[in-house]
Parts: sequence; structure tokens; C-alpha cells
Amino acid sequence: MTEVLKQHLIDPEICIRCNTCEDTCPVDAITHDSRNYVVDADICNHCMACISPCPTGSIDNWRTVLRVAAYPTADQLTWDELPKEVPLADLPADAVAALDGDITDELQTNAADASLGSVVAPASASVPTVNLHGIRNVITATVSGNFRVTQLGTESDTHHIVLDFGSANFPVLEGQSLGIIPPGVDAQGRAHHARQYSIANPRDGERPGYNNVSLTVKRVTTDYDGKPVRGVASNYVCDLKKGDVVQVIGPFGATFLMPNHAPSNLLMICTGTGSAPMRAMTERRRRLRLAGNDNGGKLMLFFGARSQQELPYFGPLMNLPKDFIDINFAFSRTPNQPKRYVQDLMRERAADIATLLKDANSYFYVCGLKGMEAGVLDVLRDTAISHGMDWQTLHAELKRDGRLHLETY
Repeated sequence: MTEVLKQHLIDPEICIRCNTCEDTCPVDAITHDSRNYVVDADICNHCMACISPCPTGSIDNWRTVLRVAAYPTADQLTWDELPKEVPLADLPADAVAALDGDITDELQTNAADASLGSVVAPASASVPTVNLHGIRNVITATVSGNFRVTQLGTESDTHHIVLDFGSANFPVLEGQSLGIIPPGVDAQGRAHHARQYSIANPRDGERPGYNNVSLTVKRVTTDYDGKPVRGVASNYVCDLKKGDVVQVIGPFGATFLMPNHAPSNLLMICTGTGSAPMRAMTERRRRLRLAGNDNGGKLMLFFGARSQQELPYFGPLMNLPKDFIDINFAFSRTPNQPKRYVQDLMRERAADIATLLKDANSYFYVCGLKGMEAGVLDVLRDTAISHGMDWQTLHAELKRDGRLHLETY
């Protein structure tokens, strides 16, 4: 029988070259050059570990092909768009017969098994708009505000950027992101790729009723090895002035969304600029409460930074009512104090977290540095076990029901 393949491909029109997929792939099937990210059909085992972390959905593309005619990576590296799907009628009869099993269901099952977090949104989440604008139909926005949200003199130069879309359509939900295209070209003379930033405002705008969004952006001045570097996009964005016009694509993200039903609880865990989606969700609930539409669920936040001075939005967070949100700060570089990370504080609050784990209306969100992901999951596991819960069963339920969301980098 002719062997058929559901080939995994990456859409070059949507991909923002964030390297999440390549970093996530456990079998090194994904590679890239200065142009495209591609999947090697000879290596890919359809484990689906890369699907959920992708912010744009560009990774979730498939073409039914004969295995002997699979698209080689050399060809994929030259693409500006995906090839069209080959009609089943054009495949050999024995290959079509091989498709009687539902490959799509099999792939979705693999995705749920491979991912540590949910690959679906909460059942009560609003339906998001995604990929409305891409590199072929960018939208422009005007900067209406740029405010530093960490103290002067600290290493963390983090800014709150407000972009106004005027009368143009750019609907967003809490937990989504967008891409900004820096002007100019790279060392090879190619236009810069878009960089992704999480949206920091609720769905009705940074300013309620206005067609604007906000971002939380940290200026990049060193690479992962601590060597001096000037991040192209982050420095461009942090230096924007009121009235500047920027090129935007998106919105992105269809799973890291908040539930709408009452009484749903949110446990939010973040570091640095990973606070952006948490700010959006918290502000959404705050505005609903002020309007007399209190969800009734609990809000609990664990927020980590090097110091109080380097923690974005520290002042506004301190002004939130204590009966509205339970806030826990972890500082790892406070002089004359031991290092404390979010997972340390979570262990101290294990009894309260256990109560949330036992409640089917609780949703868990993790956003920030990749290094904290394992520690946070370890705390959730240990807390569940120590309070009489079967973690393996509970973890599977959290992923299946869209209740455990991980967005780390």
C-alpha cells in the first residue's frame, strides 16, 4: 500500500520567528535559517509538543502527501506561503483508503499527551480573533503613551506602551499577543521580523471604550550569556515617542484565555513582563466588579522579580483591594535577604493552592521565564499529592479542560 503522510509544516506568513517551536521540539525536527522555520518530515514524530507554545498558530499546519513526495526542508526554507492542499481525488486509491482512520483526532490526542499545559481554551472563554493582520496586510497604530513602570536606576528598564488603532479593527482578548515590526533591515539586508508582545489590557481597551491596547516591554541590553547586546525590537519599542506610528500584526493566541463563567478562580504566576496577561485578566475582573458584575471567583497572584524596584506595576498592584486579589511578591535580589522565587511562596501557600486545585472552577496561568516552569509544576504536583489528590489524573483533567496554561520563554 502507498504510504500517506500528514506532513507537519509551518506557515511562513504567520510565523514571527520567536524560536519557541525549535526550542520546544524534543526530537530536533525543527530548524531555521534567516528566512523560515521548517519541520523535517523524516524526524518529526507528531508528538505535538510544539503546538501549544506557539503564539501565532503558524506551527499548527498540515498537508496530506505521499511520504515519497514529502516537502523537503530545503524547499520549505524558500517558501513565502504554504503550498495548497492536494485534493484527496488526486491521491492513489490505496492512499485514500489509509485515511479512513481519523488522523486529525490522533494528532489532537498526541498534542494533549505531549504538552505539559492545555492546548485548548477554557470552555467559557470568548472566541478570539486571530491572525487578522499578517506581514502582507500589516496594520498601523499610533503611540499614545510610553511610561516606565520600573524605578529609574534599576537594570530592568520596563515600559508600558499604549497603541491606538483609531478606526481600524483590531479586537483583542486578555491573554492574546501581537507582533511589532521594527523598521530597517538586518545584517543581510532583509526586513526585520516581527517581535511578539503580550497584550496588557482587557478587551475593552487600555482606556475603556477606546480602540487601544497596551504592552509591557523590557529593554534588552544583554544576551542569555550576559554579554552586552542591543535588542532590535525592544529598544525600538521602549524608545517610541507619543505620536510615532508602528507596524503591527496579529492578534495571536487562541488558548491562553480567561474563563467568563461565574464563579471561576484564577491563580496567576508570573515573572517580569510575563505580568502583561495577568494585568489584563485582573483589570478585566476589576472593571466587571466596579460595574456590579462581580464574578464571585478568587484571584490569586504570585509575582517574581529581582527586587521591588524592578517589579513592573508595583504601585498600582498595591492599590488593589485586598478582598479583590491575593497578591504574593517574590524578590530574588533584595539586599541582606535570602533569595525567594515564586515557587517558594507557592509552597508557603500550599493549603490555599490545594483548595483551588480541588475546585473544578479554578484556572491556572503561568507566564514568564522558562526556568520557573518546572518549579511551578513541581509545586502544583507536590501540593496535590500532599492533600490527597491523584496528580496524574488531575494534571490530565487540567490540560483537557483548558485549566492549566503555560506561556514561558
